[in-house]
Amino acid sequence: MAEQANSETVRSSLSNGVLTITLADQDNRNALGAELVKGIGEAIDRANDDNDIRAVVLTNEGTTWCAGANLKEQSARNESGAATSLGDFPSLLTKIQTSPTPVIGRIAGHVVGGGNGLAAVCDIAIACDDVKFGFSEVRLGVSPAIVSVVCLPKMRSGEAMEAFLRGNRFSASKAAEYGLISRAVSADELDAAIDEVVSDLRKGGPNALGVAKRLIYEVPRMEPAAAMAWAAKLSAECFASDEAREGMRAFLEKRDAKWIYPAE
Repeated sequence: MAEQANSETVRSSLSNGVLTITLADQDNRNALGAELVKGIGEAIDRANDDNDIRAVVLTNEGTTWCAGANLKEQSARNESGAATSLGDFPSLLTKIQTSPTPVIGRIAGHVVGGGNGLAAVCDIAIACDDVKFGFSEVRLGVSPAIVSVVCLPKMRSGEAMEAFLRGNRFSASKAAEYGLISRAVSADELDAAIDEVVSDLRKGGPNALGVAKRLIYEVPRMEPAAAMAWAAKLSAECFASDEAREGMRAFLEKRDAKWIYPAE
């Protein structure tokens, strides 16, 4: 396992094609401060720039996966009279959403406020069933405005309305019912569940994984006729690619495609 450049708030390591990003600012419950957001963004950039990285796993140290906005930073900015700023968090959510590298959330701690957006923007997110989620913003006199952009496409409006207005805590199983995460498992099953997902991702063509992710986000935004035309063009480009030629040849020759990492 190769350790990468780390900060005090974010650590990353690379092993067998998987970049693990660990939120390590336990003193601030992994709140979305400037340094932590920057650290995540830089690690995602590294993954996107390295064709040998097939997946990113975003996880945490401590009992909180992400506590949302860093209130110490926000309060200090307000008290100093500085202009209100959301920092790089909105662009981080967009970066994860548009990343061609699949991002997997390994949620082993509580998720509060803006942390729900970080969980929802992961392509696949699995949480320990004993952690709690909650949109606490209204109890602070603010709103879940930014995270609504990535949470609402995954939630039914009635459930979102209750969660946003009440600001209460709810279980990981309920978060899965809401669509915020993929599923909840017991703590002793979490690593096996993540490993199973990552193992499958290693079998996918690097370009094909990125294209599949684009479909999820882009097709629902299009009119049906436009979507079909766009998808047909994209499909033809995929089938004509060197990656597809290798994949089909491997299938016919009953062997692994060259991009598949050997089992650990």
